[in-house]
Amino acid sequence: MLLAVIVGLATGILSGFGIGGGSLLMLYLTLIAGFPQQAAAGANLLYFIACAPAALISHFKNGLVDKQALFWCVLAGIPTSIAASLLAAATDLSLLRRLFGALLLYIGIKELRAKKPKATKQ
Repeated sequence: MLLAVIVGLATGILSGFGIGGGSLLMLYLTLIAGFPQQAAAGANLLYFIACAPAALISHFKNGLVDKQALFWCVLAGIPTSIAASLLAAATDLSLLRRLFGALLLYIGIKELRAKKPKATKQ
């Protein structure tokens, strides 16, 4: 129970910073807590609903949100999310896990290869 609270706090903090705490939460739920993939995905979505508003408010205050892009992302994201959830529910669990693992590997490799911005002297 204490480990779950610690993981929840840590992933919440990381999500607030925009680091992707939800991906780490998915790994914890499936690999350590033993959740089935679909249940972990559902818990992750509920978790995101709780974390996203705080992060969005902070980003709005700091002027980091392009409102026009936000409009189009929401407009495209809602029907796409519904379609993807229906597809995921109809997909074999082992295939779903492999696809999620491949996605995490792709993201990890992409992040490792990303060019770091040069520090500016002040």
